[in-house]
Amino acid sequence: MLRYLLFLPVINLFFSCRPEEKPPQIGPPLYGRDTVALLALGDSYTKGQGIDWATNFPNQLKDSLLAAGLTTERTEPVVIAQTGWRTDQLLEAYRNQADVQTKAFDLVTLCVGVNNQFQQRDPEEYRVELEELLQIAIERAGNRPERVLVLSIPDWAFTPFGQNYPGFGGPAGITAQIDQWNEIKRNTALQAGVNYLFVTDLSRKGLEQPDWVATDGLHPSAIQYRAWLNQRILPLVRQLLRP
Repeated sequence: MLRYLLFLPVINLFFSCRPEEKPPQIGPPLYGRDTVALLALGDSYTKGQGIDWATNFPNQLKDSLLAAGLTTERTEPVVIAQTGWRTDQLLEAYRNQADVQTKAFDLVTLCVGVNNQFQQRDPEEYRVELEELLQIAIERAGNRPERVLVLSIPDWAFTPFGQNYPGFGGPAGITAQIDQWNEIKRNTALQAGVNYLFVTDLSRKGLEQPDWVATDGLHPSAIQYRAWLNQRILPLVRQLLRP
């Protein structure tokens, strides 16, 4: 986009243009690092509801980078996530984390939206709040959108809880709504220039592979999160870590 600056001396008109200035990119390259600082924003799917904290996907990512020799020192991820949070609640929680607001991270993940769907919030409200969250994620990633990883909403219809839930027209209705909300997330993420990682198809294996569901009958197990990492997250992170 070009801005046009108009200068008006006594008689003549002179036009000049310059490209719009982008925010400065900060932070060192990701390859050859001792540590990778990770910020994980989200809800129960980031927190790891129903499983041990150490086996949620942010912690599994940390351990995988260390095991692969891509990092040499253990750095605990910063996780801002709670079960039940909608986009507006995640925004409020972030605003209360003054120390995080001044830090730059090497990678930022965002997985939120299922509670907006479950509570039947306004989709347009979701889109606007998601845009704000994406801007925050980009800023915390040092103004590098390629370092932001947005995960799609898992399909909870493919869990024992979802199969027996009486609302939304049954499992098929839940799946249809998840698709609709993910379309909003995908379009918003791509418009922001960040990475959109589709894990919903993996979550839909929860009935055929019961050990992919946590003991609460609703959330992913550590095994399913491992599949998220191996099949979706790690391939992209390895590209970012490549010299």
